[in-house]
Amino acid sequence: MSTNQALSGIRVIDMTHNQAGPACTQILGFLGAEVIKLEDPRGGDIARRNMADRDGDSLFFLVLNANKQSLTLNLKTEAGKELFRQVIDQADVLVENFGPGALDRLGLGWNALHARNPRLIYATIKGFGTYGPYSGFKSFEPIAQAMGGAMAVTGFPENPPTYTFPAIGDSGTGMHMAIGILAALQQRHATGEGQHVEVSMQDAVVNLIRVSLRDHQRFGHPPPRVGNQLGRNVPGTTYPCAPGGTNDYVYIFAQPQMWPALIAAMEQPELGTDPRFATPDARWENRAALDAIVGAWTRGRDKHAVMRILGDAGVPCGACLDTGEVLADPHLRAREMIVDIDYPGRGEYQTVGCPIKLSASPVAVTRPPLLGEHTAALLGRLCDVGPEALEELRRGGTI
Repeated sequence: MSTNQALSGIRVIDMTHNQAGPACTQILGFLGAEVIKLEDPRGGDIARRNMADRDGDSLFFLVLNANKQSLTLNLKTEAGKELFRQVIDQADVLVENFGPGALDRLGLGWNALHARNPRLIYATIKGFGTYGPYSGFKSFEPIAQAMGGAMAVTGFPENPPTYTFPAIGDSGTGMHMAIGILAALQQRHATGEGQHVEVSMQDAVVNLIRVSLRDHQRFGHPPPRVGNQLGRNVPGTTYPCAPGGTNDYVYIFAQPQMWPALIAAMEQPELGTDPRFATPDARWENRAALDAIVGAWTRGRDKHAVMRILGDAGVPCGACLDTGEVLADPHLRAREMIVDIDYPGRGEYQTVGCPIKLSASPVAVTRPPLLGEHTAALLGRLCDVGPEALEELRRGGTI
């Protein structure tokens, strides 16, 4: 384990599955924590098989579980529970996203583990939290977006409320939980005590749409769906580019002070004296005409050329990259945001690196673990389990 990273020396027990929890623990692993993914020996994290794209562990699992070790324990056996308790005695953080009450029924809930290890930070991710009228309900990403208000403000006005594919409910919850865990670790420095940290998916989505909640209060009604238009700014939407494919678009957002730079970059100085576009309000009132002019200009160039021209002029503009372009983007590659990983039985695949760059805490992305890959080493190191005892645990279905 590296000793020159921000979270070196912090041991995290990852009891999560699918996306929200693994996204949280992966970012902790990127930042240097020792993340031990505790899995059932009878298949492990359901994401290993969920959305399988070929034999072996799915890409869905692989992109969320780098920088972790895998320890298999069957917590329905007494031997498994006892080994788990020994591991928890030496842990700093536990992260779980089981159904409500599942760990309590095993005798491994917050109260029991806090009594055993008072320094433990016990992190719980739930769809609707552990209290409140909806606390017993299950949730997935679209449910969190619907109940958090995100779908109601996403899409075009003529269409129904729209699900957005970036996982603000799942990975967004994971990032919120990582913040909560870091805060609890910092407080533990002062108090010596761990605490229970909870994030619900609905809460995380609500936090991410706070500007829309502000607009409701400003205008006295739910904000309408406005498609790609951002506020009353023009240009402030997507514009088509050559050669006219599905994703051949750019997003341009020229604030009022950028208007002279925009028309200079477009080599259309006459727009500066056109009364229809003389002020921000005038440009808004005549947005259809102005969008048509800007769109005619962008159609004559590919999206990367438009981005370079306007970017060099100081006008915010981004090419709408498809997923293949993101994986190959030279800027993301240079920042090690897209990295290549070699996984046994699969070979090389591309995945996302750490989005947080710390000058004194470099990140090396390591491959995800095979199911139970580190069980023998971890039980030997943490629980003093030798080879003969390991074999007995295997025969009994504990590991």
